[in-house]
Parts: sequence; structure tokens; C-alpha cells
Amino acid sequence: MHRVVALALPNVVAFDLSVPAQVFGRYEGPYVFEACAERAGRVATTTGFSVHVDRGLEALAEADTVIVPGFDPPAWELPGAVLAALRDAHARGARVGSICTGAFALAEAGLLDGRRATTHWAHAARLARMYPAVEVDAEVLYVDEGDVVTSAGVAAGIDLCLHLVRRDAGAGAANAIARQIVVAPHRDGGQAQFVDAPLPADDERGLAPTRAWALDRLREPLSVAAMAVHAGCSERTFARRFRSETGTTPLQWLLRERVLHARRLLEATDLPVEDVACEAGFGTAASLRTHFRRSTATSPVAYWRTFRG
Repeated sequence: MHRVVALALPNVVAFDLSVPAQVFGRYEGPYVFEACAERAGRVATTTGFSVHVDRGLEALAEADTVIVPGFDPPAWELPGAVLAALRDAHARGARVGSICTGAFALAEAGLLDGRRATTHWAHAARLARMYPAVEVDAEVLYVDEGDVVTSAGVAAGIDLCLHLVRRDAGAGAANAIARQIVVAPHRDGGQAQFVDAPLPADDERGLAPTRAWALDRLREPLSVAAMAVHAGCSERTFARRFRSETGTTPLQWLLRERVLHARRLLEATDLPVEDVACEAGFGTAASLRTHFRRSTATSPVAYWRTFRG
């Protein structure tokens, strides 16, 4: 079993703490979940109540994955024992992650130096200013750097945790948990779409039918031009509206959906790579390998071996 430990720091964001508990601790799967704090006992939350945790920092020494939920202390200073425990967990091979402002704890521990990371868009500038060695990306929902992962604010923690399940146990397991907690297994775009900004005019909304139409035709040689025709607008207008709704470009969205479809086929079927490439709309195995490796950091054959071999 894979042990996931959430480190609840003082004034923890209760929702952030509940997300890994729900994803990793509530449903049948390869995970064991527990929460810890600097010391066992009560931990204040940001929402007017406290939570009780049974274990202190010693729990991090047993973790396969450590997640730091968002927190809101009066200052960003953290006890040396907390920072040392995070460094030690990472040094012995544990995967370390954060939700929302939990990224400040990882940055303070030096675990984000030289890495790309994210946090809630409202705190991204502060993270970049305080930790110039960190490459802060304020537009994405989460960042996967392999052994270190970070997510944007609050609900983006769900996206990150489902991504980790998908990475560990496959799309089927992540989809099953997503159904249980009644959320989308994968959300389009990044957090740029949630930044406070004027709402688009009514005539600039409503590309969901075109996205659904495209998903039904991933096997076909779809193009952005064809999607724009379906939406009844010019390519330029379509691209602008698409980014406004999803936070990403039509081409990036299409490539990601094709890779996700290829992953599902590799997990659930024994199709040769060439057939998977055709079914997912890449045309050739070489094209599939290029985009698959760019998205997953592995090859289709290696991925198939993990889930079917």
C-alpha cells in the first residue's frame, strides 16, 4: 500500500486538508491515508474550527507521498523541525506535494529551487518574489515535476490528487474516484480562467458543444479550422473564445485529449501501438510516441507494460 500523509500546518485550509483525505483515504485503492502536524493534537483551521490529528512529524518518515495543504499563518516562517522533516522525507525518496499556499512550505524547505511550481493565482507573485530560485507558473492547475508536485488554489487540489492517482494506478482508477466524488476526472485549461476578470459577452460563450463534437471524432484528422467551422466563427475568434473558456489553446487541448484517449486504450486493451495511434488520431506511431512522451515522460510501450504487461 502507498502511504499518503498530509501535513496540517497551523491555520490549515480545511478544504485543502479534506481533498487528499477524500481522494486517498475514502475509497478502495492502493492507498493508506493519515494526517499529521508538527505535534499530535489540535490544529487551527482558517474556517473557525480546529481539527485533531493523531500523529506528529514522525509520520513523514513513513510516507510514500507527503502533501502540504494550504495554510494561512500570520507570517510565512515555519519551524525548523517542519522544514527538516520535509527535506528528510524527500531525501529518502518520498514524493512531496502541495495544495494552494502549501507551496510556500516546500519553497521554504528549498524543495522547489530550480523547479517549476504553482500556487493560488492570488499568491503567485508573492511566491516568486520571496523565492526567486523557483519558476512560478501562475496559469496552470498543477505542476508535476516527478518527485515534487504543486497545485493551484483550493479545488485545484482535486485535480492534482486525481492526477497522482492516474499516474500511480491508471486512468480507470482516477475516473472511478472522480465518479465517487462527483467531479470531472480532468478539467480543461488552467487557473487563468478563474482569475478575477470581466465576464465575456453572451455571444462569446458556449464552445462546450464543439469540444464534445471533437471528442467524438478524435480518430479523425481534426484541425482547429474544422472546429472553428463547427462553432460557426473564424479561426481567430474561435481561438480567442476557446482560451477565454478553457485557459488553453484549441491545439493544446486537442493534443491533450488525444494523449488521454491513448492512455485509456493502452490501459484497457491489447491494441498494438500503431492501432492506438490511429484510434487516438495521431496517425502514426512516431507521432504518438512524440506527444505521449512529452505529456507523460514515458513511451507508449513502457506505459502499456506498466498496466497490461
